[in-house]
Amino acid sequence: MFYSSKEKEIAKKVFPRAVVSFFRKIVYPEKLNLIEKNLNSLFCQHYQKIAAPDTDQKTAFKNAEFKVCSKVGEDGLILYIFSKVGTVNHTFVEFGVEEGRECNTANLSLNFGWRGLLVDAGKEDIEKAKAFYGARSCKAKPVHCFITAENVNQLLKDNGFQGEIDLFSMDIDGNDYWVFKALNAINPRVIVAEYNASLGLRPITMKYNPDFHYQSDLYFGASLTALTKLANVKGYILIGCDSNGHDAFFVRKDAAQGKFAELSPEKAFYPNPHLIQKFGGLEEQFNKIKHLEFIHV
Repeated sequence: MFYSSKEKEIAKKVFPRAVVSFFRKIVYPEKLNLIEKNLNSLFCQHYQKIAAPDTDQKTAFKNAEFKVCSKVGEDGLILYIFSKVGTVNHTFVEFGVEEGRECNTANLSLNFGWRGLLVDAGKEDIEKAKAFYGARSCKAKPVHCFITAENVNQLLKDNGFQGEIDLFSMDIDGNDYWVFKALNAINPRVIVAEYNASLGLRPITMKYNPDFHYQSDLYFGASLTALTKLANVKGYILIGCDSNGHDAFFVRKDAAQGKFAELSPEKAFYPNPHLIQKFGGLEEQFNKIKHLEFIHV
């Protein structure tokens, strides 16, 4: 739609610059950026079909980003991955969902009929999740639990989730590496795991603390390199990360064969632009937390 000069002048009178500036300040900047990125993704998805055959995997991955219910572009990436590797039972498990409205599996249960387990340590959040999903007759089961390496497998078994599932997603802002290491009750085909971009490419994770509660934007979880090394031991390859530096995507080797190439952490890594804006570059971020307890893996 195009507007005449006269219409633009009227708009300026009705919505003075000060008013526009005010609303720009109160609207969360990351959300504005995501709206713009989503619009770009629509075009990228459309033209990806006629992209040059030598388009590299990282670029194709970025082009697939799109937000429906996820924090950033994970919804598009998850659908892109399963469009290539297929599904076996449309089942998921996700740790760290808060109220369940903005998480990596909400789109799958709300719009695609997937069944799954949603777990969070916030009791009030889970009660809201139960109301939200219950009102929509979804097959998602919200459960309140503070997840540790000691209870993770029993938690899954007690709620009827064992063996092969399609997707496991984890964002618990703390002992992610150690919970992942202990996990053996389920055998996911695809794993989405939050990495701490502030740690750069150092092969480190925070020291295990079963009582750890998230308090810092910088000290939590594990680096992309540490998660990738552990994923490799468990039979997975790194295929990419979202371009906002939040999540890493791993596919089980048998499912990835002929579909995705393995990327190194160096190739797949993205910094987190929000943290750069808030704390400075990667070295500045790490310098603020390097005195804390880390384990090299």
